[in-house]
Amino acid sequence: MEQEQLTAIVQDTTFRNDENGYTVLHAVVGRTEHTIVGILPELSPGENVTFEGHWTEHPTYGRQFSSNKCTITPPTGKSAIEKYLGSGLIKGIGPSTAKLIVQHFGEGTMDVLDEHPERLTEIPGIGPKKAAMIMESYTEQMGMRRALVFLQNYGISPNLAMKVAKYYGENTVALIRQNPYRMVTDIDGVGFLTADRIAISMGIDPMSEHRIRAALFYLLSEASGNGGHTYLPHEALKQRAAAMLRADEELVDRQITQGLLEKMMVGFSMPGEDDAVCLPLYFHAENEVAMRLHYLMTARPYKRVTGLDERIAAYEAEQGVQFSQRQKKAIRSAVEEGVLVITGGPGTGKTTIIRCILSLLKEDNDILLCAPTGRAAKRMSEATGEEAKTIHRLLEYGGEADTFARGQDYPLECDCLIVDEMSMVDVVLMRGLLRAITPGTRLILVGDADQLPSVGAGNVLHDILASDAVPNVRLTDIFRQDESSMIVLNAHKINHGEMPILKNKDTDFFFEKKMLQSEAAQTICQLLQTRLPKYLRFPEDKWRSEAVRTIQVLTPTKKGDCGAIHLNQLLQAALNPERPGQDSIAHGETEFRVGDKVIQTKNDYQLEYKRRTQFGWEDGTGVFNGDVGYVERIDPAEHLLTVCFDDDRYVTYQKQQLDALELAYCLTVHKSQGSEFPVVVLPVVGGPPMLMVRNLLYTALTRARHLVVLVGREEVIRQMVENNHIAARYTMLRERLVSYQTLGEMKMP
Repeated sequence: MEQEQLTAIVQDTTFRNDENGYTVLHAVVGRTEHTIVGILPELSPGENVTFEGHWTEHPTYGRQFSSNKCTITPPTGKSAIEKYLGSGLIKGIGPSTAKLIVQHFGEGTMDVLDEHPERLTEIPGIGPKKAAMIMESYTEQMGMRRALVFLQNYGISPNLAMKVAKYYGENTVALIRQNPYRMVTDIDGVGFLTADRIAISMGIDPMSEHRIRAALFYLLSEASGNGGHTYLPHEALKQRAAAMLRADEELVDRQITQGLLEKMMVGFSMPGEDDAVCLPLYFHAENEVAMRLHYLMTARPYKRVTGLDERIAAYEAEQGVQFSQRQKKAIRSAVEEGVLVITGGPGTGKTTIIRCILSLLKEDNDILLCAPTGRAAKRMSEATGEEAKTIHRLLEYGGEADTFARGQDYPLECDCLIVDEMSMVDVVLMRGLLRAITPGTRLILVGDADQLPSVGAGNVLHDILASDAVPNVRLTDIFRQDESSMIVLNAHKINHGEMPILKNKDTDFFFEKKMLQSEAAQTICQLLQTRLPKYLRFPEDKWRSEAVRTIQVLTPTKKGDCGAIHLNQLLQAALNPERPGQDSIAHGETEFRVGDKVIQTKNDYQLEYKRRTQFGWEDGTGVFNGDVGYVERIDPAEHLLTVCFDDDRYVTYQKQQLDALELAYCLTVHKSQGSEFPVVVLPVVGGPPMLMVRNLLYTALTRARHLVVLVGREEVIRQMVENNHIAARYTMLRERLVSYQTLGEMKMP
């Protein structure tokens, strides 16, 4: 859309969100008044502003100018200056004081404020103290405005510009002119390329130490954020930085050394490898996780419990179950060990084991249950009959990244903590959890080590098992009542490198052959729109709504005919089409409608929610990457959208916050981790080799509870089964655990 300009005089502001700068104001051009909306600096009546943006038509308020950039011209003329100063923007100046100032200084008032503020004391009633307060407020306002205009001129979005300006305050422009690369390390959301674009336009030396250091920080951050690595080999980091910057490796190496000396990075040696470099956050997190796990084991060493076999036998008789020897070992170890990891695939009885452990322990122990996501916690509650919380909620998340009320000084009050879906837990979250566990608390970690690793940095479950430093039991036998499930059987066959059985009828596992991606996409729409609702006997008047909540389409990729982006568009049109009277709001390429299934795509630690509880409404903050919910309400007039997430949190999004929300009729397999769905539909039509791998197919199948439908080509399934390439993560938790194991008993500092 082509940008337009509108030069107008500000009349008044009708709405402003001070947190993000979203503003609705009125301004006049000649005698015509217009409504301006957008993320803008705080503007006062009388100011002459050139807005850049485009015209929009609001369903309630009519024609508006949506601005994404503005240039402010100081007010001219006595009446405009008086209106500006008396608007309340500047502390210490109200309408009457503004009148006195303008009467005294006339049209030169703004020059006096900018160049000779001490002259304010010439005005009756303004002493040195009040003059200083006025100038402090004026300088702060001017600094914030200059910063926003300065940043937006360099293509930084209004939302991010506001974040930067708030961080650096009135010194924003001076600090960024001095070193634009400081934003990369200081502010989440500013990437190296953005800072580099600003720096190059300012003529900063492309071989400056600031640029090289920022590139190193960026590469380490990207490695953790996109690859899950907690460190990079020194040589790999040096080569990547030199290639990206087109710089000499020796010059880069010098800045790595300097960064290590200044503790911007941490260097260490890995056994049998070259030196490694990482960000301090991950170095300390992995070390602390290893230390605290070892301390929990030494603080509560193995203790044999007499009569345990008899109690397990009594539980079997009471519940009508029969545990295998390995399952009994897991139950005994959970009661006798201080820390235990239980891992196994679908149908191996992990949930049944947890129920038995709870039965054996809950008489004499306070037990807490948790999982990484709302869906996983809800499923854990349903399976055990006990309350389970998300880890963030359990730790009383504090509103900032990785800050929790619960910790070493305010620990969890329990004798036993059981954590499910451990494959999803990254190293920073694991550290936060361990900090809140007191010595002597029993810790039981449950998960499937063969699933995809956590989205966040680290490979916690895999590394704990690989270290063999923590007691663990791997369940391999398929639990008896699930033997008839083709989902379970095929998941295990895939995990062992065998082709799944595709041609059995009357089972819970179906394969529909389609050669072309476009054909597969259309078939998936038909499956959700009519065929599966009919097969599953949904009430005819609820086919669409039941399909949205019961059936989840998963896909390996984001792009292509069978990628998440395109399938979401098709499925929204099929299951929640546009209809008269339905509220909606357009954002970017997506039109959100009431009833849509949506997913949060990044952590937002400040986003407020309300949760309905048995005691009333509970307020909190924080919505996290992977949270799935449904659009409950849309207010098109105010650009507000309310989502109810799976753990009964109600979150209202303003328009500029919708960047983090996507349709979720179709999810990538990576985003489905920790979730379980009654029915899963999966296209198997090819894609990038790095995604068409065995553990991705295995993870997709294990998300389904009752039914799986694969749509595509048999040879693609074979390729995925045979491709057991697992992208290695550079992590050091395994080595840290092994090193602490050699220390024997220890005490926490």
